[in-house]
Amino acid sequence: MQMFFRIGLGALLAAGSISTVYAQAVTQPADPSAPKTRAQVRADLVEWLAAGYDPNDWVNYPENAQRAGRIVAQRRAQQGNAPTTAQ
Repeated sequence: MQMFFRIGLGALLAAGSISTVYAQAVTQPADPSAPKTRAQVRADLVEWLAAGYDPNDWVNYPENAQRAGRIVAQRRAQQGNAPTTAQ
């Protein structure tokens, strides 16, 4: 009987914690100053690479990065997404 009580209590605590986390995620708006996840950083890198950014191009570095940043910002503006970097 004590085992069922522990399982029930564990399930109740797990459900409560999951619902609390879900409620916080739903009610809190996205904070642009919050740190990015690894998946978000990788997605940004893919966007920059698609825009022509070459991280190994040291000769044309500032121009290369600025051009790619403008292209990414234009694409995000067309999609309705707010830009996350200012370049």
